[in-house]
Amino acid sequence: MAKRRSLLARLLRRALWLALIAAALVVGWAALYRVVDPPTTVLIEQERRRLGQAAQTWRPLSEISPHLARAAAAAEDARFCDHRGFDFVEIEAARARAAAGGRLRGASTISQQTAKNAFLWTDRSWTRKALEAGFTVLIETLWGKRRIMEVYLNVAEFGEGVFGAEAAARRWFDKGADALTPTEAARLAAILPSPRTRNPARPSDAVARRARAIAHGAETLRVQRRDRCFL
Repeated sequence: MAKRRSLLARLLRRALWLALIAAALVVGWAALYRVVDPPTTVLIEQERRRLGQAAQTWRPLSEISPHLARAAAAAEDARFCDHRGFDFVEIEAARARAAAGGRLRGASTISQQTAKNAFLWTDRSWTRKALEAGFTVLIETLWGKRRIMEVYLNVAEFGEGVFGAEAAARRWFDKGADALTPTEAARLAAILPSPRTRNPARPSDAVARRARAIAHGAETLRVQRRDRCFL
């Protein structure tokens, strides 16, 4: 019995050390991406294998039109500057809609989406969601909002095999990301929920309506200075 307890204690100590090493590696990975641009993502590599190629050119936030940063916030996370990674107001609203029988809609923030895109895979498992929550806390703590927005705009999917603001601007509007107009930025943000089936250059009526609403929201963010944390 004593030998069994001793073996169990050694196994527990080993498991604890392994857990601590894994945690240190994860924190170090997140800290590294604060200053080093992610070279690729799981989704980019999946699409590269599927299509044979994937377009992405990294640009610092200073070389991306501020119209696109505001449009992305307006479309995906209007309270980006107000929360610490999780928008509990939107989470509660989504829960209430679902309870009332309404359409189920996600409440992922830009921080959560960036954590998923930069570090993880894309399925909807509880394991992935738990890891996403952990990475969200890390990047909110280690990066700050401006870096989160910068990484988000460089790894988000804007079309089949098209990743990041620069590749999107070139693909859809034949210009650099720094030259996007408010209308073009809003149209790019409008396709984010379904980038493989929507065309920002020739938007459908539904995408055009959504783009106009996003442009209005982006202007509201500008006027109210609710873009201050990332611009």
